[in-house]
Amino acid sequence: MEVVIKPWHGIPREDIKWHPVVDESRCIGCGMCVTGCGRKVYGFDYKKKRPVVVRPNNCMVACVTCANTCVKDAISFPPKDYVQELIKKEKLLERAMNELKERVDELKV
Repeated sequence: MEVVIKPWHGIPREDIKWHPVVDESRCIGCGMCVTGCGRKVYGFDYKKKRPVVVRPNNCMVACVTCANTCVKDAISFPPKDYVQELIKKEKLLERAMNELKERVDELKV
């Protein structure tokens, strides 16, 4: 299954510097990050017994699920402020509100 990467709120994904970094000195090679990522960001180096970030642009902007599930805190991301500043700079709140209006029937509960 190939993951199709779309722009994030109109910003090309390759223009956003958001992806995990694995600290190999802390990683125990359990594979939780690899098997838990539905966007196939990771591969696994079976010789080193370590995850490898092979598709960084597949990572969902602002997602930190793999870091939250890492029992050794071996995964890090840019600070949350990076994404929040991007939202302000690119005026993404207005875009999101307009998208909500456009999708009202689809999203109504």
